[in-house]
Amino acid sequence: MIPLRDTIPTRTFPVVTTSLIIINVLVFLVMPCHGRELQNVIFTYGLVPARYGMPGLAERFSFGMQALSMVSFMFLHGSFWHLLGNMWFLHIFGDNVEDELGPFAFLAFYLLCGTFSGVAHLVLNFHSAVPVIGASGAVAGVMGAYFIRYPRSRILTFIPILIIPYFIEVPAAFFLGIWFFFQFISAALTGAEGGGIAWWAHVGGFVAGVLFFKLFMFFPESGVTGRLRRITARRRSPRVRVVRREGSGGNDFYGTLSISPEEALRGTRKIISVPSGLRKRLFAVSVPSGVGNKQVIRLPELGRKIGDESGGDGYLTILIDRNAS
Repeated sequence: MIPLRDTIPTRTFPVVTTSLIIINVLVFLVMPCHGRELQNVIFTYGLVPARYGMPGLAERFSFGMQALSMVSFMFLHGSFWHLLGNMWFLHIFGDNVEDELGPFAFLAFYLLCGTFSGVAHLVLNFHSAVPVIGASGAVAGVMGAYFIRYPRSRILTFIPILIIPYFIEVPAAFFLGIWFFFQFISAALTGAEGGGIAWWAHVGGFVAGVLFFKLFMFFPESGVTGRLRRITARRRSPRVRVVRREGSGGNDFYGTLSISPEEALRGTRKIISVPSGLRKRLFAVSVPSGVGNKQVIRLPELGRKIGDESGGDGYLTILIDRNAS
Protein backbone atom coordinates (compact mmCIF):
# COMPACT_ATOMS: atom_id res chain seq x y z
CA MET A 1 0.00 0.00 0.00
CA ILE A 2 1.38 3.38 -1.03
CA PRO A 3 -0.13 6.43 0.73
CA LEU A 4 -0.89 9.39 -1.53
CA ARG A 5 -2.23 11.84 1.01
CA ASP A 6 -4.36 12.07 4.14
CA THR A 7 -7.69 13.83 4.54
CA ILE A 8 -6.67 16.21 7.36
CA PRO A 9 -5.87 19.72 6.04
CA THR A 10 -3.16 21.74 7.76
CA ARG A 11 -3.42 25.34 8.90
CA THR A 12 0.21 26.23 8.24
CA PHE A 13 2.93 25.50 5.72
CA PRO A 14 5.20 22.71 7.09
CA VAL A 15 8.47 24.65 7.28
CA VAL A 16 10.41 22.06 9.27
CA THR A 17 9.06 19.04 7.38
CA THR A 18 9.97 20.64 4.07
CA SER A 19 13.41 21.69 5.37
CA LEU A 20 14.14 18.17 6.61
CA ILE A 21 13.24 16.72 3.21
CA ILE A 22 15.48 19.24 1.43
CA ILE A 23 18.42 18.59 3.79
CA ASN A 24 18.11 14.82 3.36
CA VAL A 25 18.04 15.15 -0.42
CA LEU A 26 21.05 17.49 -0.45
CA VAL A 27 23.06 15.17 1.79
CA PHE A 28 22.21 12.24 -0.47
CA LEU A 29 23.37 14.18 -3.55
CA VAL A 30 26.63 15.19 -1.88
CA MET A 31 27.54 11.73 -0.56
CA PRO A 32 28.88 10.32 -3.89
CA CYS A 33 31.38 13.19 -4.00
CA HIS A 34 33.39 11.44 -1.27
CA GLY A 35 34.38 8.71 -3.73
CA ARG A 36 36.56 6.07 -2.13
CA GLU A 37 36.14 7.69 1.27
CA LEU A 38 32.37 7.14 1.24
CA GLN A 39 32.52 4.04 3.45
CA ASN A 40 34.65 5.92 5.98
CA VAL A 41 32.10 8.74 6.00
CA ILE A 42 29.28 6.29 6.60
CA PHE A 43 31.25 4.59 9.40
CA THR A 44 31.99 7.96 10.99
CA TYR A 45 28.56 9.60 10.73
CA GLY A 46 26.38 6.48 10.66
CA LEU A 47 25.29 4.68 13.82
CA VAL A 48 27.71 1.80 14.48
CA PRO A 49 26.81 -0.05 17.71
CA ALA A 50 30.31 -1.53 18.06
CA ARG A 51 31.70 1.99 18.44
CA TYR A 52 29.85 2.20 21.75
CA GLY A 53 30.15 -1.41 22.90
CA MET A 54 33.75 -2.37 22.08
CA PRO A 55 36.33 -0.56 24.28
CA GLY A 56 39.14 -0.71 21.72
CA LEU A 57 36.97 0.84 19.01
CA ALA A 58 35.13 3.29 21.25
CA GLU A 59 38.43 4.91 22.30
CA ARG A 60 39.08 6.04 18.73
CA PHE A 61 36.10 8.41 18.78
CA SER A 62 35.62 11.46 20.96
CA PHE A 63 32.49 11.95 23.03
CA GLY A 64 31.40 14.65 20.59
CA MET A 65 31.68 12.32 17.59
CA GLN A 66 29.80 9.58 19.41
CA ALA A 67 27.00 12.00 20.27
CA LEU A 68 26.94 13.46 16.75
CA SER A 69 26.50 10.01 15.19
CA MET A 70 23.28 9.55 17.21
CA VAL A 71 21.80 12.37 15.12
CA SER A 72 23.75 12.42 11.85
CA PHE A 73 22.80 8.84 10.92
CA MET A 74 19.23 10.06 10.32
CA PHE A 75 20.37 12.19 7.38
CA LEU A 76 22.28 9.49 5.48
CA HIS A 77 20.62 7.12 3.01
CA GLY A 78 22.00 4.14 1.15
CA SER A 79 19.97 4.37 -2.06
CA PHE A 80 17.50 6.51 -3.95
CA TRP A 81 14.57 4.24 -3.02
CA HIS A 82 15.63 4.30 0.63
CA LEU A 83 15.56 8.09 0.55
CA LEU A 84 12.33 8.30 -1.47
CA GLY A 85 10.41 5.98 0.84
CA ASN A 86 11.41 7.83 4.00
CA MET A 87 10.84 11.30 2.58
CA TRP A 88 7.49 10.38 1.05
CA PHE A 89 6.14 9.10 4.37
CA LEU A 90 7.54 12.19 6.10
CA HIS A 91 5.76 14.35 3.52
CA ILE A 92 2.44 12.54 4.05
CA PHE A 93 2.39 12.48 7.86
CA GLY A 94 4.87 15.13 8.95
CA ASP A 95 2.89 18.23 7.99
CA ASN A 96 -0.04 17.36 10.28
CA VAL A 97 2.17 16.53 13.27
CA GLU A 98 4.15 19.74 12.72
CA ASP A 99 0.89 21.66 12.44
CA GLU A 100 -0.15 20.28 15.82
CA LEU A 101 3.13 20.72 17.70
CA GLY A 102 4.48 23.84 16.04
CA PRO A 103 7.77 23.99 14.08
CA PHE A 104 10.26 24.20 16.94
CA ALA A 105 8.66 21.49 19.04
CA PHE A 106 8.28 19.30 15.96
CA LEU A 107 11.99 19.56 15.15
CA ALA A 108 12.89 18.54 18.70
CA PHE A 109 10.30 15.75 18.55
CA TYR A 110 11.67 14.44 15.23
CA LEU A 111 15.27 14.36 16.46
CA LEU A 112 14.30 12.74 19.76
CA CYS A 113 12.35 9.99 17.98
CA GLY A 114 15.28 9.35 15.65
CA THR A 115 17.73 9.22 18.53
CA PHE A 116 15.49 6.88 20.52
CA SER A 117 15.17 4.59 17.49
CA GLY A 118 18.96 4.51 17.25
CA VAL A 119 19.26 3.63 20.93
CA ALA A 120 16.74 0.79 20.48
CA HIS A 121 18.84 -0.64 17.66
CA LEU A 122 22.09 -0.11 19.56
CA VAL A 123 20.89 -1.91 22.69
CA LEU A 124 19.85 -5.00 20.69
CA ASN A 125 22.97 -5.03 18.49
CA PHE A 126 25.61 -3.83 20.93
CA HIS A 127 28.58 -5.46 19.18
CA SER A 128 27.49 -5.04 15.55
CA ALA A 129 30.01 -3.27 13.29
CA VAL A 130 27.41 -2.67 10.57
CA PRO A 131 26.50 1.04 10.22
CA VAL A 132 22.84 1.98 10.46
CA ILE A 133 21.74 4.94 8.36
CA GLY A 134 18.44 6.49 7.37
CA ALA A 135 15.55 8.56 8.69
CA SER A 136 13.26 5.54 9.07
CA GLY A 137 13.25 5.63 12.87
CA ALA A 138 12.52 9.36 13.06
CA VAL A 139 9.80 9.06 10.42
CA ALA A 140 8.34 6.10 12.31
CA GLY A 141 8.08 8.43 15.32
CA VAL A 142 6.10 10.91 13.22
CA MET A 143 3.81 8.08 12.15
CA GLY A 144 3.33 7.06 15.80
CA ALA A 145 2.29 10.62 16.66
CA TYR A 146 -0.14 10.69 13.73
CA PHE A 147 -1.54 7.32 14.85
CA ILE A 148 -2.70 8.64 18.22
CA ARG A 149 -3.60 12.18 17.12
CA TYR A 150 -5.59 11.42 13.95
CA PRO A 151 -6.82 7.81 14.23
CA ARG A 152 -10.04 8.64 12.38
CA SER A 153 -8.30 10.31 9.46
CA ARG A 154 -8.37 8.46 6.16
CA ILE A 155 -5.41 7.80 3.91
CA LEU A 156 -5.90 7.86 0.14
CA THR A 157 -3.92 4.77 -0.80
CA PHE A 158 -2.63 3.39 -4.10
CA ILE A 159 -2.70 -0.40 -4.36
CA PRO A 160 -1.14 -1.82 -7.56
CA ILE A 161 -2.84 -5.13 -8.41
CA LEU A 162 -1.09 -6.58 -11.45
CA ILE A 163 -1.50 -3.78 -14.03
CA ILE A 164 -4.69 -2.34 -12.52
CA PRO A 165 -4.25 0.67 -10.22
CA TYR A 166 -6.66 0.77 -7.28
CA PHE A 167 -7.21 3.90 -5.20
CA ILE A 168 -8.98 3.39 -1.89
CA GLU A 169 -9.40 5.27 1.37
CA VAL A 170 -7.96 3.45 4.36
CA PRO A 171 -8.54 4.52 7.98
CA ALA A 172 -5.31 5.95 9.37
CA ALA A 173 -5.49 3.73 12.47
CA PHE A 174 -5.71 0.65 10.23
CA PHE A 175 -2.97 1.76 7.82
CA LEU A 176 -0.49 2.68 10.55
CA GLY A 177 -1.50 -0.23 12.76
CA ILE A 178 -0.81 -2.69 9.93
CA TRP A 179 2.50 -0.95 9.20
CA PHE A 180 3.61 -1.23 12.85
CA PHE A 181 2.45 -4.87 13.05
CA PHE A 182 4.61 -5.85 10.06
CA GLN A 183 7.61 -3.96 11.48
CA PHE A 184 7.25 -5.77 14.80
CA ILE A 185 6.75 -9.20 13.22
CA SER A 186 9.73 -8.63 10.90
CA ALA A 187 11.88 -7.58 13.86
CA ALA A 188 10.83 -10.62 15.89
CA LEU A 189 11.36 -13.11 13.06
CA THR A 190 14.69 -11.84 11.73
CA GLY A 191 16.45 -11.48 15.05
CA ALA A 192 18.56 -8.61 16.31
CA GLU A 193 20.54 -8.11 13.10
CA GLY A 194 17.30 -7.72 11.13
CA GLY A 195 18.57 -9.15 7.86
CA GLY A 196 20.11 -5.82 6.82
CA ILE A 197 17.13 -3.70 7.93
CA ALA A 198 16.97 -2.06 11.36
CA TRP A 199 13.47 -3.31 12.18
CA TRP A 200 13.81 -2.61 15.89
CA ALA A 201 14.76 0.99 15.09
CA HIS A 202 11.42 1.31 13.26
CA VAL A 203 9.56 -0.21 16.20
CA GLY A 204 11.46 1.92 18.73
CA GLY A 205 10.86 5.09 16.72
CA PHE A 206 7.10 4.43 16.46
CA VAL A 207 6.78 3.76 20.21
CA ALA A 208 8.87 6.86 20.95
CA GLY A 209 6.57 8.90 18.72
CA VAL A 210 3.51 7.82 20.69
CA LEU A 211 5.14 8.58 24.06
CA PHE A 212 6.93 11.81 23.15
CA PHE A 213 3.88 13.23 21.39
CA LYS A 214 1.79 12.81 24.54
CA LEU A 215 4.59 14.42 26.55
CA PHE A 216 4.99 17.36 24.15
CA MET A 217 1.27 18.10 24.28
CA PHE A 218 1.63 19.01 27.97
CA PHE A 219 3.92 21.95 27.17
CA PRO A 220 2.31 25.33 26.38
CA GLU A 221 2.95 26.92 23.01
CA SER A 222 5.49 29.76 23.02
CA GLY A 223 4.82 33.23 21.68
CA VAL A 224 7.47 32.73 18.99
CA THR A 225 5.61 29.65 17.74
CA GLY A 226 2.37 31.62 17.61
CA ARG A 227 3.97 34.36 15.52
CA LEU A 228 5.53 31.80 13.19
CA ARG A 229 2.13 30.13 12.76
CA ARG A 230 0.69 33.42 11.54
CA ILE A 231 3.55 33.91 9.10
CA THR A 232 3.29 30.39 7.68
CA ALA A 233 -0.52 30.24 7.58
CA ARG A 234 -1.67 28.52 4.39
CA ARG A 235 -3.25 30.64 1.70
CA ARG A 236 -3.97 27.71 -0.59
CA SER A 237 -5.78 24.47 0.14
CA PRO A 238 -4.16 21.04 -0.55
CA ARG A 239 -3.86 20.12 -4.22
CA VAL A 240 -5.13 16.54 -3.85
CA ARG A 241 -8.60 16.38 -2.29
CA VAL A 242 -11.07 13.68 -1.36
CA VAL A 243 -14.64 14.57 -2.38
CA ARG A 244 -17.47 12.53 -0.90
CA ARG A 245 -20.81 11.85 -2.58
CA GLU A 246 -23.60 14.04 -1.20
CA GLY A 247 -27.17 13.23 -2.15
CA SER A 248 -28.40 11.10 -5.02
CA GLY A 249 -29.15 12.10 -8.58
CA GLY A 250 -29.13 8.92 -10.65
CA ASN A 251 -25.78 8.60 -12.34
CA ASP A 252 -24.80 12.16 -11.46
CA PHE A 253 -22.32 12.95 -8.71
CA TYR A 254 -22.83 15.74 -6.18
CA GLY A 255 -20.15 16.93 -3.78
CA THR A 256 -18.46 19.97 -2.26
CA LEU A 257 -14.96 21.35 -2.66
CA SER A 258 -13.56 23.93 -0.24
CA ILE A 259 -10.94 26.40 -1.44
CA SER A 260 -9.23 29.48 -0.02
CA PRO A 261 -10.26 33.07 -0.85
CA GLU A 262 -7.04 33.53 -2.83
CA GLU A 263 -7.82 30.45 -4.93
CA ALA A 264 -11.36 31.72 -5.52
CA LEU A 265 -9.97 35.02 -6.74
CA ARG A 266 -7.20 33.68 -8.96
CA GLY A 267 -8.57 30.27 -9.91
CA THR A 268 -6.94 26.93 -9.14
CA ARG A 269 -6.50 23.34 -10.27
CA LYS A 270 -7.15 20.39 -7.99
CA ILE A 271 -6.91 16.63 -8.23
CA ILE A 272 -9.99 15.12 -6.62
CA SER A 273 -10.64 11.56 -5.55
CA VAL A 274 -14.27 10.45 -5.95
CA PRO A 275 -15.85 7.11 -4.95
CA SER A 276 -16.49 4.47 -7.60
CA GLY A 277 -17.72 1.35 -5.83
CA LEU A 278 -14.93 0.09 -3.60
CA ARG A 279 -12.35 2.04 -5.59
CA LYS A 280 -11.50 5.70 -5.94
CA ARG A 281 -11.12 7.56 -9.20
CA LEU A 282 -8.86 10.58 -9.68
CA PHE A 283 -9.88 13.59 -11.76
CA ALA A 284 -8.24 16.92 -12.55
CA VAL A 285 -10.57 19.84 -11.83
CA SER A 286 -10.13 23.46 -12.92
CA VAL A 287 -11.83 26.05 -10.72
CA PRO A 288 -12.24 29.31 -12.70
CA SER A 289 -11.06 32.63 -11.32
CA GLY A 290 -13.70 34.77 -9.66
CA VAL A 291 -15.81 31.82 -8.54
CA GLY A 292 -18.36 32.66 -5.86
CA ASN A 293 -19.16 30.95 -2.58
CA LYS A 294 -21.63 28.05 -3.05
CA GLN A 295 -21.35 28.36 -6.80
CA VAL A 296 -21.82 25.03 -8.57
CA ILE A 297 -19.50 23.93 -11.36
CA ARG A 298 -20.39 21.10 -13.74
CA LEU A 299 -17.89 18.38 -14.61
CA PRO A 300 -18.95 16.18 -17.57
CA GLU A 301 -18.65 12.39 -17.23
CA LEU A 302 -17.72 12.55 -13.55
CA GLY A 303 -20.70 10.52 -12.39
CA ARG A 304 -21.23 6.78 -12.32
CA LYS A 305 -21.27 4.66 -15.45
CA ILE A 306 -23.73 1.78 -15.33
CA GLY A 307 -23.51 -0.89 -18.03
CA ASP A 308 -23.39 0.61 -21.49
CA GLU A 309 -24.85 3.91 -20.32
CA SER A 310 -22.69 6.99 -20.50
CA GLY A 311 -21.41 8.27 -17.19
CA GLY A 312 -23.37 10.96 -15.40
CA ASP A 313 -22.08 14.44 -14.74
CA GLY A 314 -20.44 15.80 -11.62
CA TYR A 315 -21.67 18.86 -9.78
CA LEU A 316 -19.27 20.43 -7.29
CA THR A 317 -20.43 23.11 -4.89
CA ILE A 318 -17.53 25.47 -4.22
CA LEU A 319 -17.18 26.58 -0.60
CA ILE A 320 -14.80 29.43 0.15
CA ASP A 321 -13.07 28.80 3.47
CA ARG A 322 -12.37 32.20 5.02
CA ASN A 323 -10.23 30.57 7.73
CA ALA A 324 -7.71 29.50 5.05
CA SER A 325 -6.65 33.06 4.32
